[in-house]
Amino acid sequence: MIHLSQAAIREVIRLRSKQPSQNALFRLGVTPGGCSGLSYTIAFVTEMTEQDQVQECDGIQVVVDRESLKSISNLSIDYSEDLMGGGFRFHNPQATAHCSCGHSFSVADAG
Repeated sequence: MIHLSQAAIREVIRLRSKQPSQNALFRLGVTPGGCSGLSYTIAFVTEMTEQDQVQECDGIQVVVDRESLKSISNLSIDYSEDLMGGGFRFHNPQATAHCSCGHSFSVADAG
């Protein structure tokens, strides 16, 4: 299950309001890359694939593909702004290491 703080929900709603389609879904994923091996991805989409799963968090539909979900199940996302800028903050209980910016991480091999 993906968890969004109230601040993250407000930011997703704000960003979605700027999308061409008001039916845009919040996509969360993982791609290879970054300092620690995997990077979080966020986008708004209007289409899904057979590999996608939808989770609802306080009215926000979060789309995650099955492969990404292996690395981010139980992920908590917060949003904050400070003097150095704002952004989403990821808290991943599966991460075994992460870079200092918090957008790149690694997980233990399941094999």
